[in-house]
Amino acid sequence: MSVFEVEQGSSPVILAFPHTGTDVPADIREKLNDNGKILADTDWHIHRLYDGLLPGATTVRALFHRYVIDANRDPSGQSLYPGQNTTGLVPVTDFDGKPIWLDGQEPDETEVSRRQQQFHTPYHAALRAEIDRVKAIHGVAVLYDCHSIRSHIPFLFEGKLPDFNIGTNSGTTCDPRIERAVADVCENAIGFTSVLNGRFRGGWTTRHYANLPENIHAVQMELAQSTHLASEELPFAYDETVAAPLRAHLKDILQNIEKIAFDLAKGN
Repeated sequence: MSVFEVEQGSSPVILAFPHTGTDVPADIREKLNDNGKILADTDWHIHRLYDGLLPGATTVRALFHRYVIDANRDPSGQSLYPGQNTTGLVPVTDFDGKPIWLDGQEPDETEVSRRQQQFHTPYHAALRAEIDRVKAIHGVAVLYDCHSIRSHIPFLFEGKLPDFNIGTNSGTTCDPRIERAVADVCENAIGFTSVLNGRFRGGWTTRHYANLPENIHAVQMELAQSTHLASEELPFAYDETVAAPLRAHLKDILQNIEKIAFDLAKGN
């Protein structure tokens, strides 16, 4: 199976999709229990949601499911949210804290290492290559990491998640103008809620690649799935009518980021 897909563009903006893949090799799938085989924790249809919003943007998409290995986790296994419920490099539970593997079939350290080499490492090598390519062209690169999650998950957070969840690790992963441009669109989006560096402050991808002295900037956007799905339960269908207003705001966000990137490339 293919590990990732890349569409190279000419913009300084790169869209990363670490969690939209649903491919699970047969030898791994047979070890999942019935709950795991639902693949409920997929970022359903996020690559479709962003499709065509910023012509020229490069996209890097993992095709494997996060239950194979999570492409947005530190390969060391260290948690980015100490003291909070979360899932690991290779999850053993879903986002509700329920087991996803058959009894005795949870991956051991050797299996985790194998999956890291087969899936996690190649995906990030491809993402790094695109960041380097875009940076070489423009002198600047902005990585926009695309995510979604159910709006109600008591195991991970209390209450209802805001629609837009912007993560810049407390302003350390991007130029303040980028952070402000994203937040302004979200805060002024009528009918939507938003938060900056709330429960989701930016995952490993955002924190790992951001390098402001080198003019490499990163932002994570975690969207509540209620903003674009017909239902946050099976079959997790995409709803074009529901998604249309969201797409308009996301387009504004990406266009604003691109304009700022061009300014940064000029030294402004």
